[in-house]
Amino acid sequence: MRASHHPDYVVRLPAGHPFPMGKYGYVPQLLLERGVLAPRDLVAPGPIAREDLLRVHTPAYLAKLEAGTLTPAEERQLGVPWSVALWRRSQLAAQGTLDAARRALADGLSANLAGGTHHAFPDHGEGYCVLNDVAIAIRALQAEGSLHRVLVVDLDVHQGNGTAAIFRGDERVYTFSMHGARNYPVRKQRSTLDVELPDGTGDESYLAALDAALPRAIEESRAGLVFYLAGVDVLAGDRYGRLALSEAGLRARERRVLGAVRAAGLPIVITLAGGYAPTPLRTAELHAIVFEEAAAYA
Repeated sequence: MRASHHPDYVVRLPAGHPFPMGKYGYVPQLLLERGVLAPRDLVAPGPIAREDLLRVHTPAYLAKLEAGTLTPAEERQLGVPWSVALWRRSQLAAQGTLDAARRALADGLSANLAGGTHHAFPDHGEGYCVLNDVAIAIRALQAEGSLHRVLVVDLDVHQGNGTAAIFRGDERVYTFSMHGARNYPVRKQRSTLDVELPDGTGDESYLAALDAALPRAIEESRAGLVFYLAGVDVLAGDRYGRLALSEAGLRARERRVLGAVRAAGLPIVITLAGGYAPTPLRTAELHAIVFEEAAAYA
């Protein structure tokens, strides 16, 4: 399994900032140490073409990101302070997802050890998401003619509102989001299929809901490629999660998703999405689970 990674996925944030930026350094380290990936499996993305960004994001928003002219209100909505390094990181991560999608179409399975920034809208970022990497990858593949129908399986605890808004009305893209009903964002968008879960949902109820919805999404989407946003903020104790999965429940989730998608003969792209465990290292350990399970299909 080849995976996109770049050292510049990690950028410096102010001391005490709640976003666990360090996880992007720990995830590849853990996967190499555990033998899930070999050094040759890590593929560094290069610069992304501006035309790929413009298929999703507005020229005005991109100009602000390039020049560092977000207003204080826009930066607060984004949740992380703008910097040259952050702008570079966001572009690298978007290219990493596009590269992973191309590899998945060739190999059946690939990943980006970042990405899943599903709260980014065409004209603004929010919820720690600068660019919508999955949307950028989908639009680029559509433009190339290499992708006709696609399924986005978003199991981050927060609804993929930006992704849902970008693809509203595009019948070629099926967006499936299973998330906390009372969690961020307060104002939800309409995905093709939304499954909302009450606070405190544990393993049994969560997996039952997934078992009911995932086969439906696979069948109805008639997709040729699946993007999987494997957020780990569904676990009990996550700072922003409000659900109550155990680590065993998370592992069972990953087996179900990977097994169902591969049994359907579909290629899959894995992205990290969110996770806010007590430490960045613990967050990375949880992210590593999906790749441990994916190794069986590599």
